[in-house]
Amino acid sequence: MSFLSIALLVFILVCALAVCLTRNLLVSIIILMSQGLAMSVIWILLESPDLAITEAAVGAGVTSLLFFVTLKKIHAIEGDAPDGKTEE
Repeated sequence: MSFLSIALLVFILVCALAVCLTRNLLVSIIILMSQGLAMSVIWILLESPDLAITEAAVGAGVTSLLFFVTLKKIHAIEGDAPDGKTEE
């Protein structure tokens, strides 16, 4: 195994542990997005570009975007007050 492969595997394991231990939803989504991008690099190293593109587009892109929109809708992202009221 090359150093890059080992580093990517360690990064994915650290991301999985970090998502399990964090309590902030926004941080969890960002960590999952970076894990999806690392997975797409692993698929490229395994010479499977079709899976890499799918993982980058769906795993890191669309899924993260849907999570961000959901957090915005349920007002879980800080600085967003419901009904247009400002927080004091």
